[in-house]
Amino acid sequence: MESLDPARFDTPAILKRLASSSCALAELKGVATSIPKGILINTLGLQEAKDSSEIENIVTTHDELFKDEVLPDSFASPAAKEVLRYRQALRVGYEQVRTTGLITSNYLIAIKAELERNNAGFRKLPGTAIKDGAGRTVYLSPQKPAEIVRLMGELERFVNDDALFAADPLIKMALILHQFESIHPFYDGNGRTGRILNVLYLVNQGLLNIPVLYLSTYIVQTKADYYRLLQAARDQNAWEDWVLYILRAVEETARQTLITVNDIKAALLDYKHRIRAGYKFYSQDLINNLFMHPYT
Repeated sequence: MESLDPARFDTPAILKRLASSSCALAELKGVATSIPKGILINTLGLQEAKDSSEIENIVTTHDELFKDEVLPDSFASPAAKEVLRYRQALRVGYEQVRTTGLITSNYLIAIKAELERNNAGFRKLPGTAIKDGAGRTVYLSPQKPAEIVRLMGELERFVNDDALFAADPLIKMALILHQFESIHPFYDGNGRTGRILNVLYLVNQGLLNIPVLYLSTYIVQTKADYYRLLQAARDQNAWEDWVLYILRAVEETARQTLITVNDIKAALLDYKHRIRAGYKFYSQDLINNLFMHPYT
């Protein structure tokens, strides 16, 4: 990534989109502080886990997820259990980043281990080739273990050393995601780990206080564009188009998440007033528990 010139992203289209994306993200950051963070991480994190897993064809329902959370022996599907592991992996990563202020390869390995319930670490076997509709190989991820370790070391430095690439963090986030997806360092779970890396980077850069911006819903809705633009950056040097796609994803997701957070806030107040007016057992802990665990 260091071989790219940061100045190439100073185009009118990118700067305009960057301004609106940053504004939407800042507004979300402010509003998110008005609700207990456990509620947002629990509810929005579960939505992200569901949508991110759906990109990998792991499909379940909100009903099944909320039910399994409070009744873990209720014979939920393997897909539901895998989605719940995603949310736990997000929590693991968040605690590591919050504690150390770093995002390291070892942290990503720990996130991946939580996702897959194994300690396989980085790939030691060749990766899968990406083929086009005619069966031609269009991209081959790094094949040798030593190459994967080297590239992940470079990515770690790129993520943590702001001096290496003088660009806005949202532009860097787009490049980090592309590089991680291209290295494809794990046997499985690369897409989900990369999307967790996204939001952890935003938290680490101070653009969010808690991990509440999740791009998976947008990617699900624009899946063909996502993969097309990933490849176009490799084949045609079309990095600007990829960055614009991610900036648009950030802006639209931030605005939609803002609506969701405000809806949660309104519902919290509604329950608070109704329970306080009509019952003797009101407490703020009760309200928070109802919103953290809808199947209480």
